Amino acid sequence: MSMGLNEEGKTSNKIGPERKPGQASNVIRFLGGRSTLFVLVSILLIGFIILIYNRISFIFYPITVFFSTVVLPVLLATIAYYLLRPILRLLEKIRISRIWGILILFLGVAGLVTLLVFLVYPFLKIQFHNLVEEFPTYFSELLINTDTFLRSSIFASYYEGLDINVNTILESIQGNIGKLFTDTIGGIASGVTSFISALTGFVLAIVTVPFILFYLLKDGEKLPKHILKMLPPRMRDDAKIIFHDADRQISSYVQGQILVAICIGIMVSIGFFIIGMKYALLLGVLAMFTSVVPYLGPIIAITPAAIIAIVTSPLMLIKLAVVWTIVQLVEGKFISPQIMGKSLHIHPITIIFVLLTAGSIFGVAGVILGIPGYALLKVVVTHLFELFKMRYNRYEPNENLHYEHSDSQEAEEEK
Repeated sequence: MSMGLNEEGKTSNKIGPERKPGQASNVIRFLGGRSTLFVLVSILLIGFIILIYNRISFIFYPITVFFSTVVLPVLLATIAYYLLRPILRLLEKIRISRIWGILILFLGVAGLVTLLVFLVYPFLKIQFHNLVEEFPTYFSELLINTDTFLRSSIFASYYEGLDINVNTILESIQGNIGKLFTDTIGGIASGVTSFISALTGFVLAIVTVPFILFYLLKDGEKLPKHILKMLPPRMRDDAKIIFHDADRQISSYVQGQILVAICIGIMVSIGFFIIGMKYALLLGVLAMFTSVVPYLGPIIAITPAAIIAIVTSPLMLIKLAVVWTIVQLVEGKFISPQIMGKSLHIHPITIIFVLLTAGSIFGVAGVILGIPGYALLKVVVTHLFELFKMRYNRYEPNENLHYEHSDSQEAEEEK
């Protein structure tokens, strides 16, 4: 800020050079116009485009159907691509051609899947069937034990004042379960056509995954280059940075999350086998799949194990707590930092909000894909903000009001 004298000898505060009459402000010039009318017309045009789109949205229905059909196989193939790409690069380093490397990977994956289907799946199927049959009994015993404990505890007077009848609750739950089962059977019977259609679409998606995966492994690294050639030359450098950062984010998340989930599943299964927990392998597989969801996954995985442990014995509950604590400590202190590091740079509170929002909007798919989707969005928005700062600085004559470059900020934080 500079102080100066005007023609009458009085002091005046000025920031930067004075704007001539009729000259556009820095904000208007930044937006690309010369007057406020430009901004108003731009806002009206955007609103008009949104209004027209709402009126003729049915025209885009085939496009919506196309993308909804393609999303699942492309998503599965992309996950497999990021898991297999490091192995393919390793095979290329030992002078195995890309095509032969892909064939070796396909044979290896097919052999692994066959092994799991014939050795692990039958055992898991039996455990799952038994757990489904016995879980209502576990839940009933849990309610009865909880009721008995509360009636004999220091909270007995308050609990009895609530006038809760466990038998009535159990009968109501059993009746609701029976009604839900009946309604579900009726809904399935009345919607057999839609069910078959959905099943057919899922089977076709699974069948197309190997073909998509083959071309991703073969030409996936060339795809960004072809896209860059279609963009204007002025945009190619920025788009290249975005592609590189997005690829790094997805690769780190997919590879890291899958490896961490496998480690958690193995540790939980071994720990439950050691303490003699029923359905140890099934609960370990459940922990492996649910650990893909940060923070909420462990809660989902521990719930059935805790119910079984409480009903079994108080000692089993203590053993379960010890095993789960050890698993979480090993995963949090050793496995995740070594495998994933801090590649996503997302605050835990942000992760929770993203999971809740994505789950409310998109359901289970939103919970699973919310974090990588947010990471990609963050890459694009962060780079666009960098371009915004560069453009703003170009139109701001006062250097004291310029945005600082992010590289300098990161360097200061690292120091």
